[in-house]
Amino acid sequence: MAEKKKQPGTAISVYPAKKQIYDSVKEREDNYIGRRIQQARTSRGLSLAAFAELLSDYGLTVHRQGVGKWELGGSVPNAYQLIAICHALEIEDGIEYFTGTPKKSDELNEAGMKKVAEYRKDLVATGLYTPKKIPVGEILYIEVDIGILGASAGTGDFLDEGGFEKVSFPESAVPKNADIGIRVDGNSMEPVYHDGQIVWVKRCDRLSPGDVGIFTYDGSGYIKQYSEAEPEEAYREAFTDSEGVIHPQPVLISYNREYAPIRISPHAPFGIVGRVLN
Repeated sequence: MAEKKKQPGTAISVYPAKKQIYDSVKEREDNYIGRRIQQARTSRGLSLAAFAELLSDYGLTVHRQGVGKWELGGSVPNAYQLIAICHALEIEDGIEYFTGTPKKSDELNEAGMKKVAEYRKDLVATGLYTPKKIPVGEILYIEVDIGILGASAGTGDFLDEGGFEKVSFPESAVPKNADIGIRVDGNSMEPVYHDGQIVWVKRCDRLSPGDVGIFTYDGSGYIKQYSEAEPEEAYREAFTDSEGVIHPQPVLISYNREYAPIRISPHAPFGIVGRVLN
């Protein structure tokens, strides 16, 4: 008897199909971590500067611009930075909070979980099982010269270089090479620098294009990003030295695009107070 040929069958996998519970590519594109950091920070009433200062208590040195980049998606905190963020913002379950992935269901039902909670309260009430509080180290304060009048981030207020007052700050909140602090007045450097914020300044008389600095120009004080451009035709001769070398014309740039760049006229007093460090 001829042997029957086996009919081709359909292969059946013995493994269940995997369910994707987290898509790292999509989360990065959506800036999910950055948005969650911002939500946690603002819900606790912390400014960018205050949050950056708080992170220093957990061994993390980051300026407010760095925090802003996290929140806007320009960069992503590494694993150790994210752990520090969780501690600073009192986020108990970082995986659930930053991924939106729910924890695995508990082995106890609602009634059992309630009994556990009650038992926990009883243990805490005895005072025998609470963890020892770690003493907080002494905070060192330093006095810094802060300008009484603000450097305008908009139309410009006069910056009196002699008008400073001594203000005490935690040592960890002030960059080591800062000479003075200047208050921002206006909104033309939003979203990085805010009205009323104190910026720390290293005194100097020269800046590189791209640096943010404090400037005096025609009797007013400014906080702007420094840039350079080919001199305007009307000022070309004024920016040409005795050897015929044409020097660039300074330009002050606002981060807020509602404000036009300020081209520095060679016929008005202009000076660089220093470079902004934060």
